[in-house]
Amino acid sequence: MGAFLHVRDVQSDEYVGREVALRGWVYRLRTLKDSTFILLRDSTGIIQCVVKRDSPHFELSRKLTIESSVKVWGVVAKDPRAPGGYEVRVTKLEPVHIAEAFPITESAARADSEILLDLRHLWIRSRKMTSILKVRSTVFEAIHEFFRSRGFYEVHCPIFVTAAVEGGATLFPVKYFDRENVYLTQSAQFYLEALIYSLERVYTVAPSFRAEKSRTRRHLTEFWHAEAEVAWATLDDIMRVEEELIYHIVRRVLEKNLEELSILGRRIEHLERVKPPFPRLSYDEVIERLQRKGFNIKWGDDLGADEERELTKDFETPIFVIGYPETCKAFYHKNDPERPEITLSEDMLAPEGYGEIIGGGQRIDDARELIEKIKRFGLNPDDYQWYIDLRRYGSVPHSGFGLGVDRLVMWICGLDHIRDAIPFPRDIRRVYP
Repeated sequence: MGAFLHVRDVQSDEYVGREVALRGWVYRLRTLKDSTFILLRDSTGIIQCVVKRDSPHFELSRKLTIESSVKVWGVVAKDPRAPGGYEVRVTKLEPVHIAEAFPITESAARADSEILLDLRHLWIRSRKMTSILKVRSTVFEAIHEFFRSRGFYEVHCPIFVTAAVEGGATLFPVKYFDRENVYLTQSAQFYLEALIYSLERVYTVAPSFRAEKSRTRRHLTEFWHAEAEVAWATLDDIMRVEEELIYHIVRRVLEKNLEELSILGRRIEHLERVKPPFPRLSYDEVIERLQRKGFNIKWGDDLGADEERELTKDFETPIFVIGYPETCKAFYHKNDPERPEITLSEDMLAPEGYGEIIGGGQRIDDARELIEKIKRFGLNPDDYQWYIDLRRYGSVPHSGFGLGVDRLVMWICGLDHIRDAIPFPRDIRRVYP
């Protein structure tokens, strides 16, 4: 008998009639008078294993519990009634560990909506979470693949920072020896901007931290950020990079994760429609659209979750909203020379009501203009001296963006809440487990 195989390997006509060795965990267990049906799971899938009464391992099979770890040997048979169409008729059974009574049950989950979060270290074994995590893995793989295939250099930026990128109100202060005013990073953007002067096209994938006291379905305090900056790039240039990135990621998921999307109940036609170029709407047009829909919103207001949700219902693909007013965007966005009251900025909103997944734009490339805007925002230029320095020594036009990877996974998988898009979510209420 050969080495241990994975479940997916043996769910094939090639293995019918052959003896195989598997190992994994008891996903489901059903005991009848003359048979024990073990639904065995491993990282690749589930398969039914049957132990008959005349087997010397029959009594042992009755001692198994949900999530017990086991090794199984047996002969593969075709059975259309079994999950996946194949089963293993067990000839040898070897428990590795008999699990205690598993605390996650359907009744317990219905009684306490927080139990699946309290027991997240166990819930990640579920088929739903396993499927999400496989899609998530493909998303991260596709991000790196996209950037590396287009001449970007991967770089790494500090987590401890001394200045706000997205506003001081959402900074997490940390005790850093005897120093004050040290925080967890909100974004790697400033450091990426520094790196374009040597590498021109750079990206990073790393966690960011924002102390947002939001209890919405799309906010985390710790989230994964894919960010890029490009020298010589305009707003139009960076939007093309963004839409090509999203298209590439979605195509990779459709190529590799159809089974997982099916388990999640995701309708893939929504993803199959994702093809660039994506519609481009001006902020002005968006405000008019929302006003016609009955929203109490005026020019100069930022878009919230409700507005984005309603807006994206009109589209089958992601959309760009372009040209936000200065008051809606961070100080580093370049103002439009032809309309100084708006910025050369954009957000990409995912369809089906999911809303913003990317924020980007063209950066200010003139030191004097940047200093004036920092002051206009009520900030102290002394806190940004090294960032301003970048505009003093060979400055060039440049643009960049940040992609919220967890939000992207949430949309691709069709999830109701961003907490399900990441293994161990962190939000205003939760730092456990």
